[in-house]
Amino acid sequence: MTFWPKMLKRAFDREPIACHLYVTDQCNLDCHYCTEYDNSVPHPSLKDLKRWIRKIKDLGCIRVGLQGGEPLLHPDIVEVVRYCKDLRLRTSLSTNGFKLTPELVQALEEAGLDALQVSVDRMTPVPSTRKALKTLIPKLEHLKRSKIPYHISGVLFSETLAESRQVLEYGFSKGISTHARLVHAGPDGGMRVGSGKKAELASFIDSMIEAKRRGERVHTTGPILDYQKALLNGGGVDWTCVAGYKYFFVSAKGEFWLCSMNRRPALDLMSVTPELLRSYFHKKACQEGCGVYCIVETSMFCNHPFRFLLREAWDRLQQRVSRLWDRPSKSSF
Repeated sequence: MTFWPKMLKRAFDREPIACHLYVTDQCNLDCHYCTEYDNSVPHPSLKDLKRWIRKIKDLGCIRVGLQGGEPLLHPDIVEVVRYCKDLRLRTSLSTNGFKLTPELVQALEEAGLDALQVSVDRMTPVPSTRKALKTLIPKLEHLKRSKIPYHISGVLFSETLAESRQVLEYGFSKGISTHARLVHAGPDGGMRVGSGKKAELASFIDSMIEAKRRGERVHTTGPILDYQKALLNGGGVDWTCVAGYKYFFVSAKGEFWLCSMNRRPALDLMSVTPELLRSYFHKKACQEGCGVYCIVETSMFCNHPFRFLLREAWDRLQQRVSRLWDRPSKSSF
């Protein structure tokens, strides 16, 4: 069975779809908005990571996202990817890109990595984020020579907004799927950076919606773009959160979390049962205004799978028609 039929099946069965696994808490950067790194914590052992991955597979997941910290700091990251693929898990990895080398990219490709997300927030570094495109262009060149599908992802807040447009323009000009998403609050509910003016943020989201319709490679689904607009307008979407049920997180200590912002119940992953996962299929107090977009997107998909897929299919059809006609770009970036 190919991946997408499995995904659709998961929308109707009682098994989980995906897990984010923190392979390390350590990071080589210190982005001000980030709540997901701690350089005082040692890397988990390869033995423990394999044990947790096996458990993730046994619980029914078909996807695993390798997270950090910075995953490429783990000395056994290639073997971790290889083990995930040996278990037939669709495997992605999110990186700031600074540690990419031709040798590492080739090793990840040979291990079977399915997708790579490169975080790029702006064109030039500032104290709040050093994830700048001018620094990372040579690293992206390594990826261009590989077969690993990759995309650029940014975070929108007051200090990145203006230059995020340039990042999108660069990605589109190079045929790289690119997007930027609104910054979200940390586990304590507070913002570590200024989120930015709502009108300017809304204009940026509108620009991505229009670019997607024009056929540009916007790496975001239509429902998530609509959801971000709703957040900015003070509204929301009626959905039931599937965190802990269809999508869950595992910390670098082997703890089971509902998501990156709701780090409960912090149980030993090895004690988690399918019955426990199913008990988390309910609306949650923290879901209003949620900015954990992988959870929001999966929730929307599982709540209304055909509506979600029809919307995305329509957007992709518009993209293909636009590319077929090769219309001149009218980018507002």
